Amino acid sequence: MGFGVFIHRADSIYDDSPAERYQFPKPYLDRAAACVGDWIVYYEPVKVRGSKGYYAIARVERIVPDPSATDMYLALIEPGSYLEFAYPVPFVDADGWVEKGLLNEQGRISGRAQAAVRPISPQDFDRILARGLAEEQSLLPRVGAAEVTTDLPYGLGEMGQSAFIHEQERERISAMTTRVVRDRVFRRVVLRAYGERCAVTGLKLINGGGRAEVAAAHIRPVEHNGPDIINNGVALSGTAHWMFDRGLIGLSDEFDIIVSRQVNDRDGVESLINKTGKLIGPLMARDRPHPGYLAWHRENCFKA
Repeated sequence: MGFGVFIHRADSIYDDSPAERYQFPKPYLDRAAACVGDWIVYYEPVKVRGSKGYYAIARVERIVPDPSATDMYLALIEPGSYLEFAYPVPFVDADGWVEKGLLNEQGRISGRAQAAVRPISPQDFDRILARGLAEEQSLLPRVGAAEVTTDLPYGLGEMGQSAFIHEQERERISAMTTRVVRDRVFRRVVLRAYGERCAVTGLKLINGGGRAEVAAAHIRPVEHNGPDIINNGVALSGTAHWMFDRGLIGLSDEFDIIVSRQVNDRDGVESLINKTGKLIGPLMARDRPHPGYLAWHRENCFKA
C-alpha cells in the first residue's frame, strides 16, 4: 500500500466521479494498484482555468476492469472516504513546490509531474493534508515523528523511518476524517461555494460573532450513502433546511425550486423563496448540485 496522486479535472474525458470511481488506462494499472487500501489526493492541473490544485483526499477500495471500455480500469473509492479540502492547496505556494518528490537532482520539476497516476511520499502527503485542512490543526494535533521529517525529499531516509511515518500519517488521516471533522470541513466548502448565502431564500445573514446563519445541507444524506462532495451539498438557512430535509421543497434538474402539494401553508412557503424561483449559486458552475443527487432527493425525500 502507498499514498498516491490522481489527476482529475472537471471537464475530464474520462468516466470519473471522484467520490465513487476514477477511470484510467492500462499503463497506470501498477501505480493505481499500489494505492489499494490506502489514500490518494486529487489534483487539478495548473493549466485548467481556475485550477483547484490539490483539492481532496479519498481511499482506494479496489481496482476493477472497466466493463464498458477496453484496456481501461476503475479505481473504486471507499464509500464515505472522499473529503474535499476546506482550502485547496496550490501546486506552488509561498514556500515553493508543495509536492517535493517531483523535483529532480537539480531542484527542477521532473517529467513525473505529467503522470495522471503517481506515488507520493508520506511527507508530501502530510504537507498537502496539513495545508488543505489547516483550520483543523487546533483540534487535531500532529502525530509522532511526521512533524520533523516533513521536508525530506521522496525516497530518502531509513526504510524503517519511512514506514513509521506512513503509519503515523494513516493514524492522522483517521483522526482528521471523523464525522465531526467531516461536517465542519463540508460546511466550509459548501458555504464558500455559495458565498454564505441561502440558495433558496437568497438571504445572507451574519450573526454578531461573524458566523453565517446558513447550514451546509447534504442533498443525499450521509446515512443514505451521500458523499461529502460539493455537488451533493447546498447552502440553506434554518427553515429552508428543515423543509428540504422533510421533502416539503425540492429541486428540479434545472434548479427550479419545487414545493410539495402536501405543504399546509403554500403561500407562506412561496414567500420565502427568492423571486427567481431558482436555486441561487454556487458561484462556480462546476460546484452546482449533480442531477443524480437531485433525482435521489426527489425520489426518496420529496413529497410530491
